[in-house]
Amino acid sequence: MPRFQALAVHEISEKAPDDIVTIADTESEERLTEGLAAILPEARIVGEEAYAADASLLDNLVSGAIWIVDPVDGTTNFSEGITPFALMIALAVDGETEAGWIYDPVASRLCHGHRGNGAFVDGERVRSKPTDNPLPVAALAMHFLPPERRADLEERAAGKLTVVPIPRCAGEQYPRLALGQNDISLFQKTFPWDHAPGALFLEEAGGKTARLNGERYRATELRPGLLSAATPELWDKAAEILLD
Repeated sequence: MPRFQALAVHEISEKAPDDIVTIADTESEERLTEGLAAILPEARIVGEEAYAADASLLDNLVSGAIWIVDPVDGTTNFSEGITPFALMIALAVDGETEAGWIYDPVASRLCHGHRGNGAFVDGERVRSKPTDNPLPVAALAMHFLPPERRADLEERAAGKLTVVPIPRCAGEQYPRLALGQNDISLFQKTFPWDHAPGALFLEEAGGKTARLNGERYRATELRPGLLSAATPELWDKAAEILLD
């Protein structure tokens, strides 16, 4: 938090086109890595920034215990001095996400999902629910889609969905689905640190995250495309509208 709205120009850089990293990302990952290693020494740690330096970290996510770390989700927002942004951690065991945490340090809100044991916000159990909007509220991340696919989605959604701006932070998007602010979200990029904690949190709250063909989401699979909804019924409705 001392870095928020206090970054110097040289503390922000591009690790790839449209992919910002700041000194806060690297410092946060270093501290989280140290702390998580102390909690569960036998687990591997796969962090977003470590992956940027060594892509082989994603080669084997289906064996043993693995901490999956996003040190600052919503880095673009953070670099611009605006919210939302979050810290996200998931614990996967033999390819299955068993627990996940999403912390919003500005709101001091901790979302936590534990497989088979429910979803919680600041210790209080939550159940996902649809919004009260006449048309389902959809946050569609289309930045990384080709222009023709964007146009197709816009045409499909017209008159059937209320399309709202994305928060540019998966750590905010999944809580919005679980807490009745949004009904549907669509992502193209599906790196595990962006989705493993939130997908489990939403699932444990009663929502649904799945691949575009309906297959169950697993953080160990890196193919693109992910559709989420506040309820399984809304997921089916979204798939009918947005997907072939």
